[in-house]
Amino acid sequence: MVIALTSIDTWEGKAMANPHRQEKLGELFAAELSELMRTRVKDPRVGFASITRVEVSGDLRHAKVFVSVMGTPEDRKATMKGLSNAAGYLRHELASRITLRYMPEIAFKLDTSIEEGARVLELIKQVSQEDQERSQAAAAAQAETHEEE
Repeated sequence: MVIALTSIDTWEGKAMANPHRQEKLGELFAAELSELMRTRVKDPRVGFASITRVEVSGDLRHAKVFVSVMGTPEDRKATMKGLSNAAGYLRHELASRITLRYMPEIAFKLDTSIEEGARVLELIKQVSQEDQERSQAAAAAQAETHEEE
């Protein structure tokens, strides 16, 4: 499937993509890169990785691909190294699937937002539990003072 995308606005002589177009390109890159990682990347270092989002620059020359990796910190590091090494290949494959004047340079970034979200939820759960224990202790102390009267 080959997709041709056009329409670049200019501002003071510089090419700027429409923000809506940047977003759509990011979504398209994410879908295509996910497919390529699943079917074409044979590097054993690339483990359980999923693309969370892709940010395309205003001039459409650079794309940051945010990747969430399951596993130990060593697995994450190895996966990111494998993806960095495969960036040129993936860019070439994207160019054969999507028709653009310039195919953006691809940079992979580790996305830790899922782990951070889980940590925040655990902290909220812990604080809630501590509040509940405090209120139960206060209620027990209050009941004890009423019994003494």
